Amino acid sequence: MRPHDAEEAFPRKDLIADSGKPIRVSMLGRPGCHLCDRVRTGLEQVTAQTAELFIEASIDDHPDLLSRYGEWIPVIFLDGQQFDYYQLDVPRLVEALTKR
Repeated sequence: MRPHDAEEAFPRKDLIADSGKPIRVSMLGRPGCHLCDRVRTGLEQVTAQTAELFIEASIDDHPDLLSRYGEWIPVIFLDGQQFDYYQLDVPRLVEALTKR
């Protein structure tokens, strides 16, 4: 598994589901963020459609990431690499998750 762009918030042990399946999609957000709420809803729909899982962390819990990403939230990561920020491009994510 490649290093995660936000490994501080997403330790490797947290990127494996109880089933042993890797969690490929992660989101860095903030409680009370309306954009984060919108993206979370989109991620829930996409991951349900593609049988993938996602994990979320609060940027407020990680000072180094807060200084790195600041207000550029939510940040979406796919396989540990930054994929999108602010908004979720649903068709692009579905394509990326289903193309192997």
